[in-house]
Amino acid sequence: MSRPPLHALQGFVIAARLGNLSRAADAMHLTVSALSHQMRGLEQRLGYRLLERHARGVRVTGDGQRLLDRIGPHLDAIAQAFTPYGARREDVLTLSITPSMASAWLVPRLSGFLALHPKIEVNLLSSEALVDFAREPQIDAALRIGHGVWPEVMAEPLFEEWLTPMASPALIRRMGGERRPLVEWPLLGDPDGEWERWFAQEGLTPPARYVAVLNSSESHHRAAMDGVGVALGRITRARLLLESGDLVPLSTRRLKTAWSHYLVYPERSAHHRGFLAFRDWLRGQAQEHAQQTQTMPGRTTTASGARQRRRR
Repeated sequence: MSRPPLHALQGFVIAARLGNLSRAADAMHLTVSALSHQMRGLEQRLGYRLLERHARGVRVTGDGQRLLDRIGPHLDAIAQAFTPYGARREDVLTLSITPSMASAWLVPRLSGFLALHPKIEVNLLSSEALVDFAREPQIDAALRIGHGVWPEVMAEPLFEEWLTPMASPALIRRMGGERRPLVEWPLLGDPDGEWERWFAQEGLTPPARYVAVLNSSESHHRAAMDGVGVALGRITRARLLLESGDLVPLSTRRLKTAWSHYLVYPERSAHHRGFLAFRDWLRGQAQEHAQQTQTMPGRTTTASGARQRRRR
């Protein structure tokens, strides 16, 4: 049997990983029809099915998975080997960042970096997904929140994340002010059980139910702004909302999350001049932010657990 064409194998790997022919065709700058033709030709050469269509895209067959396991790493290695020799520009920096972190933290500061480095072009890719730097060589770094343990990347801690209860002015008026105990307020739950940790810190029992349970900080903050309930909001991501008065803190106390914010990047980026300039600037911004956070709503509890007066 003659060797299968490399472009067909590449198309199969991309389609198998994305689970969608349309997205795979876009990634390869082909039409869906052309990619489908390649897949049929490859299956005919091999003598077995590689992909099966279903309502949401395609899935890999058993034979296809075995082929993917064998050739996928080799194609990745080829792509990686050519990366250092590609037309990589030192004055173009591509960053992956979550949408909420981009709008709440990085973008308001970015003009300062661009003023210092006017010749560097910054591309921001908004995404909640983790970056696979081996398969996405165009991305130089990412800003992520987590425990700081990701395989085969450098992860530099930037600053910690803290939580504090916050509500809209309209909800506070409906509740008759801020004096009512927090357990009597409509609370917005979260799947990570942060409210349970909050009430444990206060020595109280959490409520039996929440008015709604939301699975992202963006949803929590939005629902709180709309007066649905009280969010145990992330201070960093809600900072602009707190400063504008769209959300109001209900306590001077705060709770440290189990995660911190990190700058994540592959080893290759350590040789990229644009990235090095950005990293130096970002470290300064992170240090400044950490210092400013100490004066924002919510302070850590003392070792004795003494209560601090609620901010009026």
